[in-house]
Amino acid sequence: MAKLNSYLNFDGKAEEAFNFYKSVFGGEFVGEIYRMGNAPGTENLSEDEKNRVMHIALPIGNDLLMASDIVPSFGQTLTVGNNNYVSIFPDSREEADRLFKGLSEGGNIEMPIEDQFWGDYFGSFQDKYGIHWMVNYNEEYTK
Repeated sequence: MAKLNSYLNFDGKAEEAFNFYKSVFGGEFVGEIYRMGNAPGTENLSEDEKNRVMHIALPIGNDLLMASDIVPSFGQTLTVGNNNYVSIFPDSREEADRLFKGLSEGGNIEMPIEDQFWGDYFGSFQDKYGIHWMVNYNEEYTK
């Protein structure tokens, strides 16, 4: 079966965001933080664009959260929207609370984490980097 991992884009904030996510989830990045300036054909980029992240990956459980920065001089633009969420299924209510509190710090809470009518312990928010998250705990999912 194929495996799905989330890939995020930032406008010069990928490294900062991933250091924040690392502080919440723990762990170490997979490989190095690859920079745009290390790729062939990027000699004419500005210093800011050369220092942008081409690829970064953080393991979370058995999955990877990955990202890169856009390069404006390549014609790339970033539009922060609500069309994508990273949905986390922690192993306990306590872990759900810890992740929700940590990741939502400085962001905007859409739904506070609490017991929902469908039976799950759930909350959603946009973090301070514009990424939308859902934290969803149901004891049945952990069995």
